This record gives sequence, C-alpha cells and structure tokens, in this order.
Amino acid sequence: MKILVIGGAGTIGKRIVEHFSKDHQVLVAGRSSEEYPVDIADTRSIKKLFKKIKKQGRIHAIICAAGEAKWAPFKDLSEADFHIGLRSKLMGQVNIVRYGHKCLKKKGSITLTTGVLADDPVYQTTSAAMVNGGIHSFVQAVAIEMRRQIRVNVVSSGVVMDAYGKYESYFPGHPPIPMDRMVMGYVKSVSGRVNGEIIRIYI
Repeated sequence: MKILVIGGAGTIGKRIVEHFSKDHQVLVAGRSSEEYPVDIADTRSIKKLFKKIKKQGRIHAIICAAGEAKWAPFKDLSEADFHIGLRSKLMGQVNIVRYGHKCLKKKGSITLTTGVLADDPVYQTTSAAMVNGGIHSFVQAVAIEMRRQIRVNVVSSGVVMDAYGKYESYFPGHPPIPMDRMVMGYVKSVSGRVNGEIIRIYI
C-alpha cells in the first residue's frame, strides 16, 4: 500500500511510520517535512498537500497523528486559546477528511488521532477534551456519508510510553500505553475493515 502519514516526525507518528514502512510505501508529511510540508491548522496548506499527492497518483490510506490544543486551567482559557484546538486538532483533521478522501483509491481509509481525554479528562484539559470528543462524533457521522467505500476511523490512546515521562504528573493513575500496542490501533484501522469506529487503547 501507499500510505500518507501526517505528523510522521512526532512521538506517535514516527512509530507509525516505522511500522508501516516495513511492508508499505510511506509518505511522511508535517511541518518539518521538506517533500510534503503541511500545517494542519492552515486549510490552504492542507489543500496544497493533497493537490501534490493527487498529481502523483491516488494512495491507499491517510493517517493523521498531528494536531494541538491549549492546556491550561479553565479559568485561564481565553476564546483565542480554545480556537487553537479548534483550528488545529479539530478542523485540521476534519479538513484532512474533506480534501484527503479525493486522493484515495476505492476502499481506501483515513485514520485520525485523539486520546483518552475524550472519555477520561484530567485537570487543565477542558479544550483538548472538547476537541477530542468532537472528532469522535465527527468520525461516526462522516463514515455514513463517505463514497467509494472509503473508511474513516479514529485511534484514541492513553498516554503512550514514549511521552509518559513528560506527562506522567498530569495523568495520575493512568497506566502508560506500550508503543507497539498503540500502533496496533492504526493497523486495525488501515488493514482491517472497521468503519466509523473509535479505536480505544486505554489499558
């Protein structure tokens, strides 16, 4: 398969790239990519990426492991702070589906990324939890309307092992998720037949 991984240089993305590169052709996109640069908070950047991809021929799968949201106590969050997550992690991934599905072969797939905060939020994550929950609802709804048998899923993981040292204090009592187990969520979405599914990997 030919797979596009957006955010392929990040903590989760690089593990996804490493796994799928063993048997498939992987295109790595992101803000630091020279060949496939993209900022998912910028709609024009997303359009430019998929215009380039489409010229090179349709692909089999798109994985997005990019997006950000503001972490801060609710009392300190401004409207502009909420818009960080809305522009990037929420609408960024929505726009990946909007424009990316046109670059997929029939029966292709799109896999988005959220996290445990949608179901089990912790302190200072009001904005991030809201965005994750919105993506879950979006995936379940848009999967009903996709044409050419294109599937759309989202992987929602707990705090992954490679980031646990940085975020452990924010997630008391949350067990770290092994990276190979997290990657299996993306394998299920890309190589399986599930559609409109929130693939939860929490314990």
